[in-house]
Amino acid sequence: MKAKTLPSRAVALAIVSVMFSAGAAAACDVDKAGFDLTLAEAQSVYECIEDSLNAGYQGGNLNWIPEDFVRDYKSWKLASTAPAAPGFHSNRFLLTYVNDVGFEAYTKYEEDPVIPAGTVIAKESFGVNDEGKVRPGPLFIMQKAEPGASPETLDWYYMAVSTGGNAMAINVMTACNDCHIGFDYQGGMGYPVEEARLPN
Repeated sequence: MKAKTLPSRAVALAIVSVMFSAGAAAACDVDKAGFDLTLAEAQSVYECIEDSLNAGYQGGNLNWIPEDFVRDYKSWKLASTAPAAPGFHSNRFLLTYVNDVGFEAYTKYEEDPVIPAGTVIAKESFGVNDEGKVRPGPLFIMQKAEPGASPETLDWYYMAVSTGGNAMAINVMTACNDCHIGFDYQGGMGYPVEEARLPN
């Protein structure tokens, strides 16, 4: 009889993180559909799920995604006052963090902005379905490359981390571009909705 092989530590951590995130999310369920939540209500849901969401992102195999992007994004500055209302990203709420390199340029929320190379944007996400059930979502990451590195994506590289902390299998140059290129007048970023933006 073959001996059973135990899962690696990374796999075990990912399993625990997913279970923990799902359980924590259930405790944050609300009594209305996600599309009916006010910004304040969405913020309350986020505060309830925040710790488990971040713990989930930290628990798996990042593979080719720079570890510091995922480890450090919570120390970056928030570029929105509350989770932006659902719409893109499969109707998930998004809370946006930007590193020091690009924060000032990003939070001007200008048309045709000049965003410096080295800017990294991380968007935590979660969903609230029509029954008010809360579900953690991926961590979406955008990295601004040197000018001319990827003209078709306005020099953005895209990454995503699952709720279990694993790198999601996407093409870093094209995965999100079909949607983001529609925001070319915002530098390809897609700012938070106006009511969730920081005051200038």
